[in-house]
Amino acid sequence: MQARSKRYKKAAEMIPSGKLFSLEEAATLVRQLPGTKFNQTVTLSFKMGVDPRKSDQMVRGTCPLPHGSGKSVRVAVFAQGAAAEAAKEAGAEVVGYEDLIAKVKAGEMNFDVAIATPAAMAEVRKLGKQLGPRGLMPNPRTGTVTEDAAGAVKAVKAGRADFKLDKNGNIAAAIGKASFEPNALSENGSALIDAVVRAKPASARGKYVQSITLAATMSPPIRIDTGLYVKN
Repeated sequence: MQARSKRYKKAAEMIPSGKLFSLEEAATLVRQLPGTKFNQTVTLSFKMGVDPRKSDQMVRGTCPLPHGSGKSVRVAVFAQGAAAEAAKEAGAEVVGYEDLIAKVKAGEMNFDVAIATPAAMAEVRKLGKQLGPRGLMPNPRTGTVTEDAAGAVKAVKAGRADFKLDKNGNIAAAIGKASFEPNALSENGSALIDAVVRAKPASARGKYVQSITLAATMSPPIRIDTGLYVKN
């Protein structure tokens, strides 16, 4: 078992055992816990009541965050012509098509999000070995395969949370930074919960969201009162 630091143990002592918090209460508390030398990322984590082994129970999507993510995101766009020019004007750091595909094949992936036009996807799909393991493959369900590449770039830059069920039946997504005001974290968290609920598969049975926790990068989790936000 990993040894916990004195700072972490002190933080754990400040979280009442067994207590369930509202998002705003949790966001207020996470700011009161002993801090670190860096601005920690605050993440909302879900234990889901679906079977990750079944393709028809996959939960994934994207959610605009009302107060942004607090993170600087480098965006790559696979496009040609007017769409490529519009993406550049919208702030994409890397824009290209055949040249960009060649760079990715060579292992050059200096970006956090990849966007592609539908026309470009015919070739981009061939980059599964490079983009797939890093979660960078553009996907229509997350708004990263679109004719409006410029709009997608702006949406990503404004701040959003991408979420996807993992092999253990969990979802985790960042909703901001520890420096955010509690109401900003709370509203971002509420938006994410709503998006996860809307992504419920038709085949899901039983309790869809089993539990939710909020935590900063180097701090213990704070349990959220799921019943305040989810009607299972």
